[in-house]
Amino acid sequence: MTLQNLFHQKPTKLWNERMIEGGDELFTEERLLKSDQALDTYLHQLIALQETQDSERMMKAVEEVVVAFNEMNEANGYFIETMEREELADFIDKAARLAGLDIHEDEDITEEWREW
Repeated sequence: MTLQNLFHQKPTKLWNERMIEGGDELFTEERLLKSDQALDTYLHQLIALQETQDSERMMKAVEEVVVAFNEMNEANGYFIETMEREELADFIDKAARLAGLDIHEDEDITEEWREW
C-alpha cells in the first residue's frame, strides 16, 4: 500500500455511496467535493514530506486537515457523525503511518485538534 493508493480509498467514496444508495442527507455534492479537496491536499503534503521523514511537518499536515474538517463540519450543519468520524480519523492516521510518521498503535493523532 502506498500513499498514492489512498487517493482511491478516501472515506468520501463511502460517504458518496451512502448518499446515493441510502439517501443519506448528511452529504451533498458540495460537502463531498470540499472533503475530497481537503483530503487530496493532505495526501499531497504527505507525499512531499515522505522522503524527508519530517515528523513535525507531517503533524502540521494532520493538524491542517483536521482543522479544515472542523471548519467544514461547523459551516455545513455538522455532517460528520460517529461513523464518519471513525472513517476520517482512521484515514488520516493510515496516511500518516504510510508516509513514515512514527505513531503509537493506540494513539489518535487527530484528537488534539478534532472537534468532530
